[in-house]
Amino acid sequence: MRVVTGTICHETSTFTPVATTWESYRDEHFGYLRGEEILDKFRGTNTPIGGFLDGAEKHGFELIPTVYANAHPSGPTPRHIFDTILGDMVARIAAAGEIDGVLLELHGAMVAQGIDDGEGHILSTVRESVGPDVPILAQLDIHSNVSHRMVEMADVLIGRETYPEIDQAARSRECADVLARIRRAGVRPTMALHQIPLIWGVNQVTAHSPMREAIAELHRIEAQPGVICGSIATCYPLADIPDLGASVYVVTDDNQTLAQQYADELGEWIWERRADWHIPMPSTREVLVEAESQGQYPVMFADRNDNTGGGTPGDSTGMLRTFIDAGLEDACILYMVDPEAVEVCKQAGVGAQLTLDVGGKSSPLQGKPVTMSVEVAALSDGRFRYDGPMKAGLEGDMGQSAYIRQGGIHVLLVTEREQPFDTAFARTLGLDPRKMRYLGIKSTAHFRQGFESWAGAIYVVSEPSVHDPAGGDIQFSKQSRKLYPFHDM
Repeated sequence: MRVVTGTICHETSTFTPVATTWESYRDEHFGYLRGEEILDKFRGTNTPIGGFLDGAEKHGFELIPTVYANAHPSGPTPRHIFDTILGDMVARIAAAGEIDGVLLELHGAMVAQGIDDGEGHILSTVRESVGPDVPILAQLDIHSNVSHRMVEMADVLIGRETYPEIDQAARSRECADVLARIRRAGVRPTMALHQIPLIWGVNQVTAHSPMREAIAELHRIEAQPGVICGSIATCYPLADIPDLGASVYVVTDDNQTLAQQYADELGEWIWERRADWHIPMPSTREVLVEAESQGQYPVMFADRNDNTGGGTPGDSTGMLRTFIDAGLEDACILYMVDPEAVEVCKQAGVGAQLTLDVGGKSSPLQGKPVTMSVEVAALSDGRFRYDGPMKAGLEGDMGQSAYIRQGGIHVLLVTEREQPFDTAFARTLGLDPRKMRYLGIKSTAHFRQGFESWAGAIYVVSEPSVHDPAGGDIQFSKQSRKLYPFHDM
């Protein structure tokens, strides 16, 4: 069997000031890759392409790589860039000649200029290229806004089932397994979508209740006769698009009615529990007193609003200011995106004592810069290797970076926008987060896979940001239906 593969992946915020450029695809993450260099980069890694490679080896596929384009979350992709990347992929699919299937890594929340449904457009274009009889399967992020067009154009969509998303390779192996069944066992996939009128809150860590029960219910349905697979999409809530919202999609073997029945059943199960997916998000200042009274250290404050993994600039200063005002000792911030401050530190050198304006430079909504009297404890080119399980086997690059400290406050300044998945990068600068008493982490949940096992307590908090719903600057105009909790339902 000859199977083409490729990646066009972007989680798009329509509210962030962070622009998406060619450099976003060429320089960030792993670069813009073509052909065999894709397989060389991701072989043996816990990534979607790594999983496709595993599946190809298991089933004896010849895997033909096309393009890999994966920009860090940011604003809509300019149309000429989107068209160029997609055109490159389609040209390489055509050049592959006769093929037996397509395995794609997509996100499920991509927006390009003039295109609200990026994945629907990608799948439609690929479908036009390969024709109606070649199976197209795609792995999606759990934070997808799934459209009817996506379901119509693909044969099978499979979403991740973990958050933090540590099952990327596993879900790709599942895609390969299903493709093998289609081609060798005569399976005829029929897929149905149930769009839930729901904006899912941050209560979606799959190792914890109530999300654990939602995944168990999904698995119960997947075990029913005739069901091939099913997925829950919790939605990406920071995109002003018509298909915004959570959904369920189920694939059966040649039984559209059954697929819709189970999609509706699981969708209703989730909808009946709609209030359970939301939790309060106080500020760091508001929960600090509670954290101190509980005395469970190290205590971690996860800033959901300034999570660069959701598209923010990463230089909100609310948490840093709270730590300083409270006079905390053994407290660190991971990470503050501030290339300007990094450059000042670099020019001053390790050991220098200086006054530095930290953060708050990208937008007034991110808070004002914090003036600190700091020592430059360490400098780095930002290169490191992830501990995993997320991104296990891959090198990371935070760009030019600096470790600064003011009294008991420790801050890692970075150039590239990335959330802390584990402690590997901090250790390269000589900061061991395990020795800290307070950790301010700019991440909603992905940090848990590297931090939760040794945390004393974790609080999800909300600080001023371009993604702060309480700030009043997030306005939706393209909703196609009422959505809870935006509307009283």
